[in-house]
Amino acid sequence: MALKWSVSWLLVMGMVILSHELGWAAAKRKDIFILGGQSNMAGRGGVQGGKWDGNVPPECQPNPSILRLNAQLQWEEAHEPLHAGIDVGNTCGVGPAMAFANHVIQSAGGPVGLVPCAAGGTRIAQWSRGSHLYTQLIERANRSVSDGGTIRALLWYQGESDTVRKDDADSYKARMQRFITDLRSDLRLPSLLIIQVAVASGEGKYVERVREAQLGTKLPHVKSVDAKGLRLKSDKLHLTTMSQVHLGLKLARAYLASSSHPTFPRH
Repeated sequence: MALKWSVSWLLVMGMVILSHELGWAAAKRKDIFILGGQSNMAGRGGVQGGKWDGNVPPECQPNPSILRLNAQLQWEEAHEPLHAGIDVGNTCGVGPAMAFANHVIQSAGGPVGLVPCAAGGTRIAQWSRGSHLYTQLIERANRSVSDGGTIRALLWYQGESDTVRKDDADSYKARMQRFITDLRSDLRLPSLLIIQVAVASGEGKYVERVREAQLGTKLPHVKSVDAKGLRLKSDKLHLTTMSQVHLGLKLARAYLASSSHPTFPRH
């Protein structure tokens, strides 16, 4: 009887150790994506009157292979609202990143690590090197790889707040290109893939100027997806829940079509 108990105990301990080793190995090879920008990246899908309706579409459901770096700089299983505790002072709902991650895993394997950094109502000037938002993004990005993994891309959705003043809209292209150059330098990733979303709405009248600046960015390894045509909420500014799903799929396809993702499935 004692022998049987000893064998069972050894089997259990072996499984625990194996599970730990597999978990460690998975952490070492996770594909990491930094999420930056303002409210549409942070997610306002399903938010009305300062409250989120709790609706999570199938494409955005949690998956054990999708992790997020929380406000305490710890990895945890990701779930909507992804930017809870990050976009402080705002009510967060569904954004594009969970649909993005689920599609990437289905197509290329996982695990995937998401690093939410977006902040609602921010202009591109507020993301310049030395600012609080920029410094926080760099800190979170560096922490995300401290236990292994590879930063594959920055997913960026911002610009609505730069449509208010003409000088902000006119300066957008130069400021965005400087942001990308500084980010790549500070992360020591000179070829980091940037997938930016061309805005389809704004807080002011210079939406087209900002769109032109975004779509006219000529730096290498910068791809754009267009939010134009996606349905907006009644505020005419934020994407609906299902529009966020569609955007997440667009971002995933752009990433999978790039040379930055592993060229073989990793299950």
